[in-house]
Amino acid sequence: MSISDFRKKKLLFLFNVFFDVNQSGEIDVKDFELAIERVCKLRGWAKDTPKNKETYDVMMAIWTGLRSKADKDNDGQVSVDEWCNMWDAYAKDPSSVMDWQNAYMNFMFDLEDASHDGGIDVTEFTLVCSSYGVEKAECEEAFGKMAQGQTDVTREQFAALWKEYFAAEDVNAPGNFIFGKTTF
Repeated sequence: MSISDFRKKKLLFLFNVFFDVNQSGEIDVKDFELAIERVCKLRGWAKDTPKNKETYDVMMAIWTGLRSKADKDNDGQVSVDEWCNMWDAYAKDPSSVMDWQNAYMNFMFDLEDASHDGGIDVTEFTLVCSSYGVEKAECEEAFGKMAQGQTDVTREQFAALWKEYFAAEDVNAPGNFIFGKTTF
């Protein structure tokens, strides 16, 4: 069975908005460098500060892991097909999660949990997701669907929602909304 149209749209949203920063149609190290700049600018982490360096190190480790898992033709880039195939394999066996996938999930949680209180609230969530071009109102709606009536989402809840994002076929599954988008 091939990847469904719905899941492919979710994966392409993530690919195009969060990863293919330079819009080349493939993910490479330059995209990660641009993503690092975007994140550091959003949080006000100037160059040569500990948070900037930590972000660089984490994002480069994510890139290394992503490339080693998905770059099947070893060209130093991850194509749309390679990206979708990798996440489709994950969806078929979420227990096969790679270290870099956990690092990415934790990075996103930590980025959104700006108050460092162990939970993401609607304001924190909306700030990050809207910085990637999703309308603020849509981010707020997505948070409501994701949080299911709660005022915040804990790391444990986020981890479950994360798995759901990559595997769920149900368009109403709460995990579909973790990146601020309400429709695909």
